[in-house]
Amino acid sequence: MDQAGDLDAEIRSRFGEDPERTLRDNLAAVEERISSACTRAGRPRSAVELLPVSKTVPVEVVGLAVGIGMTTLGENKVQEAQGKAKALAGLGVSWSVIGHLQTNKARAVASFACEFQALDSLRLAGLLHESLVAAGRTLDVFVQVNTSGEESKYGITPEEADAFVGELGRFPSLKPRGLMTLAILKGGPDEVRACFRRLHAVRERLQRTQPACGIDLLSMGMTSDFEIAIEEGADIVRVGQAIFGKRPTADGHFWPGLLPTA
Repeated sequence: MDQAGDLDAEIRSRFGEDPERTLRDNLAAVEERISSACTRAGRPRSAVELLPVSKTVPVEVVGLAVGIGMTTLGENKVQEAQGKAKALAGLGVSWSVIGHLQTNKARAVASFACEFQALDSLRLAGLLHESLVAAGRTLDVFVQVNTSGEESKYGITPEEADAFVGELGRFPSLKPRGLMTLAILKGGPDEVRACFRRLHAVRERLQRTQPACGIDLLSMGMTSDFEIAIEEGADIVRVGQAIFGKRPTADGHFWPGLLPTA
């Protein structure tokens, strides 16, 4: 089988014989879950932004997603995101980089991304700022906070947030928008909820002590826990596998069975 045939087979395997219909159905199911969570929390649906995460999704399928209205997309890996941005240039897509960023990738992110949701280093902030100034661009940023205390997670601690955010004014090309967190990986609902409550508390404290800091939004909640995040005040939920199906990667086993077998 040639390379194109291999890709077609991969797409059919992951997304069925009608990938666009699969995406539409999955997106509708996610929207229903978001709406139900908003209702439980007494919040309007308009209060929560859905950020579809297209990590590992072939660019051909990402193009279908854009065609049905997903025009802001999240990506974890810079090289993959940059390639998709180039391939889909002209379609009006905004790219949010949501994964940990190595310092040597700062220039690349500054060249195409509209948003970066994993800022946790002042050195990285400085490198991004330098690259953005050179490119004549600005970048919306979220500060990543480690609310679970897990050593495997990136992010500053909740206690470090005040000093960290206070330093961001040194980098005017970075536009702080909010805070981002990942809940505890193997915890129960109460432990997950506690992570989201910690992030909410950090935002409340920052808005009280640094009212002009720009930290207004909470990005928290993924496929497995976004309903809890909405109940705890999430403004943005980052959803990948519930829309695009189980990933053929090491993290795919956390959300099994999202795709039809046929």
